[in-house]
Amino acid sequence: MENKVNLPTHIAIIMDGNRRWARKNNLDVRLGHKKGAETLENIVKYCNKIGIKYLTVYAFSTENWKRSKEEVGALMLLLQNYLDDFAKKADTENIKINMIGSKDNLSKGLLKSIDNAIEKTKNNTGINFNVAFNYGGRDEIVYAVKSIAQKIKENKIQIQDINEDLISSNLYTNKIPDPDLMIRTSGEIRLSNFLPWQLVYSEFYFVEKLWPDFTNEDIDKAIEEYEKRCRKFGGK
Repeated sequence: MENKVNLPTHIAIIMDGNRRWARKNNLDVRLGHKKGAETLENIVKYCNKIGIKYLTVYAFSTENWKRSKEEVGALMLLLQNYLDDFAKKADTENIKINMIGSKDNLSKGLLKSIDNAIEKTKNNTGINFNVAFNYGGRDEIVYAVKSIAQKIKENKIQIQDINEDLISSNLYTNKIPDPDLMIRTSGEIRLSNFLPWQLVYSEFYFVEKLWPDFTNEDIDKAIEEYEKRCRKFGGK
């Protein structure tokens, strides 16, 4: 992408449409998720190449546990393999991996892969790649409220200390800047419990393409649209 005038620091993506892509192509749903993972790897590399500092993707929501055991199991295995592969490429890709979400109900093997990927890539200086897995926006806010309440109970802070900065610092995304641009694929126009606190002033970009068909050119188009917009943050 040439002549980047106002490149977003942080892009968030709701990767929607893997299952529909599989059905459209008469394939098993698991192959849709596999193709989606391949698309994600390409997009992460491209965002790193063009200078995006943070990329956060919605990989598995707390509501996705309602899907069939077979599909959930396939998604867990896919993430574990994905992280193991990324950890091996850490030195050449210069990508720093982070996970946001609850660790409840995740297998020991998956937790080990998560910890290993984070540890292996912690000193990389390229894009900060945040995977929202077993993540729910309301669940995250509940987590923050409980954390703050515990600190009040232990007399570490007072009620009057509670403000937006304190809440932000107790979220999973602590130390991660709020997204500038949120992209959702597949034509759906909703947030689906994704980063409700963090997206309050983000620019939204919705695209009809299903996630497995998403390309580098689509990222360019989203950024071009972002550059045309005037972000007012409620002050103009």
